[in-house]
Amino acid sequence: MPFPKQIFHSDQKCLRKFIVNFGIKGALGLRKFRIRQKQGKIFPAFQFISVTNDCNLNCQGCWVTRGEKADRLDFQDICQIINESRKQGSNFFGILGGEPLMYKPLTDIFRTYPGCYFQLFTNGTLLTDKVAHELRQLGNVTPLISFEGDETVADIRRGGHEVYSKTLGAVRIAVKNRLIAGVAVSVCKSNIGMALSAEFVNMLIAEKVSYLWYYIYRPTGANPEYGLALSPDEVEKLRRFIVDARTQFGIAIIDAYWKDDGTPFCPAADGLSHHINPAGFIEPCPVVQFACENIKNGNLAETYENSAFLKDFKEKVAAKTRGCVLMEDPQWLAGFAQRHSALNTSNRENQLQQLSGSPVFCSHGSCPKIPEKSRIYRFFKKYAFFGLGAYG
Repeated sequence: MPFPKQIFHSDQKCLRKFIVNFGIKGALGLRKFRIRQKQGKIFPAFQFISVTNDCNLNCQGCWVTRGEKADRLDFQDICQIINESRKQGSNFFGILGGEPLMYKPLTDIFRTYPGCYFQLFTNGTLLTDKVAHELRQLGNVTPLISFEGDETVADIRRGGHEVYSKTLGAVRIAVKNRLIAGVAVSVCKSNIGMALSAEFVNMLIAEKVSYLWYYIYRPTGANPEYGLALSPDEVEKLRRFIVDARTQFGIAIIDAYWKDDGTPFCPAADGLSHHINPAGFIEPCPVVQFACENIKNGNLAETYENSAFLKDFKEKVAAKTRGCVLMEDPQWLAGFAQRHSALNTSNRENQLQQLSGSPVFCSHGSCPKIPEKSRIYRFFKKYAFFGLGAYG
């Protein structure tokens, strides 16, 4: 595997925090999680927190729907999540939205927890030089910037204007400020040609991007655009490209779908990660928008351990599929939520009806078993911290 040398372009403080907070603490946190698993406990290894459902774009297939007023987690609620997670050995957090850079006290969260590591999921349009400079001073944040297509496709996919140039500008701002910057692509029919091209990967390497994260487009939300979903052949093409690219390109390539031997994998069904939405509801993952518990119910660890909904989700989905149940059996998911009297946490009144009438799509679970070729990736996927691939 060619080594991603561009990571050494990063600021020394950013690199040190990445190694210690993300790498060493992450590996220890994953070990504690596996011990909890053996004891039958379900507190996840990683928390993914949507701080707001407000956003400045309107993307196809986005699961986030704002109500009459934007939902935002209180600063103290986020501190509660982080404090109680740290007691369980978890120091890694994914910060989502909406667009999280619209949450005003965001950098105050990062500053309050210098011993934690945060992955900031952002569309990049609000990542200014001032924000990037502050993130560099903090050192404990990696921005993950979404690329959804070229100049034409990006505007259609994201419901904006000149989105591609703004996104590329955000990457350059992050790299100029010597952050450990990543790029994410939700691979769909309209961008698969770009995403799985050597030209695109080499462009990111030339821009000094440290890692590239591929995930599969999941048609959901108020504007699901079912026609963008990948076919079984396209999912296999993605998997084969990822496996080969890891041996060819000097950039870290992340996925959240397959283990070292090529076995499909669902982080939520494994209990590796769960999602807390902007209203405080605890969901299996960001796209499964049903919940029976809220962080305001009390002690977070006790809330997790007493959740019949999450326990049953893990057991039933693991027995049903290793892929994405939202795509492979949306009707079952709707019935499961109804059997548990789970709250619809999507802000869409027709969520159950939409699932009940949704077409069935293939997911990573339909892909043939294709083992990793790279020894380094096999090792890290099998034994080490899975953090950057924990969100499915």
